[in-house]
Amino acid sequence: MAITVKAYAEHERLALVPTLRRADDLQITVLTQANTDPGSHLFPFWFEYEDVDKLERFLEDDPTVDDYELVDEGEDTHIYYIEHAERTKLLSPVVTQVNGFMSWAETKRRGWFLQLQLPDREALTTIWEYAEEYGVSFEIVEVYGRPRNETNVAYGLTEQQVEALTVAYECGYFSEPREMALSDVADEIGLSSTAMSGRLRRGMRNLISAALLDGEDID
Repeated sequence: MAITVKAYAEHERLALVPTLRRADDLQITVLTQANTDPGSHLFPFWFEYEDVDKLERFLEDDPTVDDYELVDEGEDTHIYYIEHAERTKLLSPVVTQVNGFMSWAETKRRGWFLQLQLPDREALTTIWEYAEEYGVSFEIVEVYGRPRNETNVAYGLTEQQVEALTVAYECGYFSEPREMALSDVADEIGLSSTAMSGRLRRGMRNLISAALLDGEDID
């Protein structure tokens, strides 16, 4: 089953982490590129930082950066092509190796918050083992997915949470005014009111996190 993984990776030699740790309030995002040259070693990054001169001094001293080139800028935003130094630790090679891809990556705290699209859980295990081997902290925040022949997205919900939310919705529990009490909704699937309340609360938390917050709950 194909899965979506949200994870947090941290290591002092991950790409641009030395710069991130020196520059207060710096935000970096990996930009998706359409470069078809397999030999290219240049990767585009979006930086949000007001002092470009100070930013470039940090890049000069960054041991994960071999070279950089400013290609576009706004008031406090800058797009650079970055060439990684040889000793930079990267997760992208193993993600590609397992036939996955990184759909989103941005700096968070002292490392990178990632969203990966992977073919199955075995691929995730391979990435986790790779990170473990190279000393990269790899914290799995959330995993959710769907069978390839289904079109609905799980949004991080368990089957039990999907059932609870669906039954509650169909019974009018979320209507205004409420059409059915929590105890009656719980009876529909054979749960106590306390268990039903907890299942709905956890389901709504996961749904909001996956659909709206895009991982911000890891702060």
